[in-house]
Amino acid sequence: MLVDITVELCVGFITLLLMLKILGKIQFSQITPFDFITGMVLGNFVGDSIFDERTGVLDIVYSILLWGLLIYLVELLTQKSFILRGFFEGKPSMLINKGEIDFKALKKNHIDLSQLQHLLRKQGYFSLFDAEYVILEQDGNISVAPKHSYGAPTKEDLQIPEKKVQLAYALVLDGKVNKQNLKTLQFNEGWLKKQLSQQQISDYKDVLYAEWQEDKGLQVATYNKAPNQ
Repeated sequence: MLVDITVELCVGFITLLLMLKILGKIQFSQITPFDFITGMVLGNFVGDSIFDERTGVLDIVYSILLWGLLIYLVELLTQKSFILRGFFEGKPSMLINKGEIDFKALKKNHIDLSQLQHLLRKQGYFSLFDAEYVILEQDGNISVAPKHSYGAPTKEDLQIPEKKVQLAYALVLDGKVNKQNLKTLQFNEGWLKKQLSQQQISDYKDVLYAEWQEDKGLQVATYNKAPNQ
């Protein structure tokens, strides 16, 4: 019994992992109601079948692959048809339009004013009258276009000179060197050790976290110590 459960669970896990790879990250990073249902059913295929003695490994694999194929076909259809896309994924709804609350849209989407206030607060707006437009997206989140007087000023508005964006590369995490990032930066461990020695650090094991940024150089956080530069 335990051996069968172990085999079925491992096979189901690997099959689910492969299916997620095939379907892509977007499928489950922006979850719509349809995505939620498909993901739940995929998990149930494995969970329910493990304790069903009549279900074998091939049954699990077949069920997951067939369901995954159906999801994939739906994704292809929604990419080619706006009508099917709206049916499976839903459509955005305008909850506030030109500063006016659309009660019919709220009712249609089963959202009351308290829920709308909650969603707005999560976006940093504490009054319904701060928003010029509020759009309910397919995944249940909202997008807010604030009224002009409540919008955050841009750097262009403040006439702040443009500054080149620099990526930060983690070079040491928990005392271990990230060799891939070193290679990306065209550095080597000799260079890294020299940089650390300049900060009186002789062993990687003393480093909790270290990152390199072109305009800031190497910043290091040691265990129980503040970052150094």
